[in-house]
Amino acid sequence: MSAGRHASGRTPEKEDGRAARARSTRARIIAAATELFTTSGYASTSINAIAAEARVGEQTVYYAFGTKRAILTAALDRAVAGDDEPVPTLERPWAREAIADPDPLGQLRRQVAGAGEIHSRAAPLLDVVRSAATTDPDLAGVWAANVRQRLTVQRVFAEALARKTSLRDGLTTELAADVALTILSPETYNLLVHSRGWSQARWRGWAFDALVGLLTTLPHPDQTLEE
Repeated sequence: MSAGRHASGRTPEKEDGRAARARSTRARIIAAATELFTTSGYASTSINAIAAEARVGEQTVYYAFGTKRAILTAALDRAVAGDDEPVPTLERPWAREAIADPDPLGQLRRQVAGAGEIHSRAAPLLDVVRSAATTDPDLAGVWAANVRQRLTVQRVFAEALARKTSLRDGLTTELAADVALTILSPETYNLLVHSRGWSQARWRGWAFDALVGLLTTLPHPDQTLEE
């Protein structure tokens, strides 16, 4: 037996090819499901419809994911991360750079930019989860877990911000995290960007100004520049 071949007789190259095809199939299923979930709704989207949209067999969808809830969870994870890498939000480059930025205004700008990038991909799907959670106990758990995860991220950011500048009087890091969770929520983003037609730039400017004013005692950035 050659050193480059496994006991099964399959080469690593062929195994890599199968893995690549499996990833490609999963990506097609996720893309198809995301389109259907956001246009037709979660309850109205069947596994059969997802398979047809992805141009794969229904059994392939079941084999890859098992349940419709698992497809939605995978689609949401991919939308939030922007890729399939199992890297938590706080370990993503943008989040680490925000925490490490010595300038509190720089941190807040990076927070807003990072949230905006995530929402540009994930906000419509998050709205699907939030809406379906009112009648689907499984998705209620998915939505609750997402809120907890976002709050955890904002707590870390709030603690980092408090090390760099004074928070407003009476504001603890826990309350600061609650405020940031609200300002940077997908609900607010969907309302302003998708319902009211705000541009990404306008939303980022508003969110940044809101966080500076509500969380810190720093002067408005424009005042800083004038001084």
